Amino acid sequence: MTIDSCPPAAEVRPLQAVLIAPSPAEQPDGYSSRLATTVFGYPSLAHWCVWIEPDDAPSNRWSLRWQNAVNSAVEQWRPHVSFTLVPDPRQAQILVFRRRPPRRHTPTGWRASNGRSILKLVELTRNNVRRREPQIEVLVSPELRAEVLQATALHELGHAFGLWGHSDNPLDALAVHQGATPVLTPTLRDRQTLKWVQRQNGTFGSIQTD
Repeated sequence: MTIDSCPPAAEVRPLQAVLIAPSPAEQPDGYSSRLATTVFGYPSLAHWCVWIEPDDAPSNRWSLRWQNAVNSAVEQWRPHVSFTLVPDPRQAQILVFRRRPPRRHTPTGWRASNGRSILKLVELTRNNVRRREPQIEVLVSPELRAEVLQATALHELGHAFGLWGHSDNPLDALAVHQGATPVLTPTLRDRQTLKWVQRQNGTFGSIQTD
């Protein structure tokens, strides 16, 4: 019998999802010392279920461009992350939406962005097993040229897969501000940092209940 790796969620209960600044004493791989964590550890799973908003206008070249760019970004992470693409958002921990992120207020004024990742933590049931999971909404604006779309999706998916921080190197996919050329594949430092996160002992996944 085939085991469903992405069963629908039920009995979802929100948890506090405050990101905690990293410890300055850490000296890990890549730029891991710049990553935030949570009270439950780094928000990472051994296997992810990813839902991408379907193409509502397949004959529209702008809609198709968004879909192709996001799909390309997702596939760039596949050699480094275990995940399944799913057709139902109830199955997913990561949901990717075709949506311009709302402007955010900063000390210097209102700031627009090409993409945003929003982290929530939940307890839920899948196949009658109680679990603690990260739930991430990824917003990628459709109003971008193709390469910028892919670079934005790659960056935001990096956050979703556990890289809750930014590189100080503009050549990395998770840089705060990339260089003149959009980064379309994870760099060595991106991959090293993700591997470090995946080795940490967080408490996400199946949990014991009383």
